[in-house]
Amino acid sequence: MFEKLSTRSVTFNLIAANVIMFIITLMWGEPMYDLFALHYPSNPLFKPLQLITHMFMHGGFAHIFFNMFALYMFGAVLERVWGPKRFLFFYFFTGLGAVALHLGVQAFIVYNFTGTINPPMSIVQTEPGVANILYSSTVGASGALFGILVAFGMLFPNTPLILIFFPIPIKAKYFVILYIILELYMGLQNSGSDNVAHFAHLGGALFGYILVKFWNRNRHFLY
Repeated sequence: MFEKLSTRSVTFNLIAANVIMFIITLMWGEPMYDLFALHYPSNPLFKPLQLITHMFMHGGFAHIFFNMFALYMFGAVLERVWGPKRFLFFYFFTGLGAVALHLGVQAFIVYNFTGTINPPMSIVQTEPGVANILYSSTVGASGALFGILVAFGMLFPNTPLILIFFPIPIKAKYFVILYIILELYMGLQNSGSDNVAHFAHLGGALFGYILVKFWNRNRHFLY
């Protein structure tokens, strides 16, 4: 599956944009996260532009490496199947779908604690769970990448994958199903030490599934 990417491809340019943003973030530090990471809408740092810009931010070398490796491995295949315009639309559609579910779950949690999705500071300071949501930020392309992974599993369900952490061939459709089950389990666990946005991953997967089903309602891919 390794192939040379054209510098004019959407996949190449998405990877380049993420790497450039990561380098700039290393140079400028925390102010970049304040400006471009996704904050809960009640946080004074929130700006609508963050719904997009957070997809190009990453929290460390491992985070960006694995995300960009997945984008290269699976995104290039989908771009070749769909064409650049449809692939780019899919990328941002699933990324925004990830944001929708992520913020929706956060709002649900905040409402359960405080009775409102926009609590006053006097209440926030007495609820550590709410404060954690309001004062934390979200970064990464993982939501869109989960959409890409689901799309790959739907279009090429029988393609064997060999993973670094699971060096035994497994069909794409089974890997995707197991990965989503794991994400759902981890999300429902809601561990305080877990800083992964599991419901953003699930949102990307859900919106990716819906869009592929819509596009391919009269087609069948069984590779």
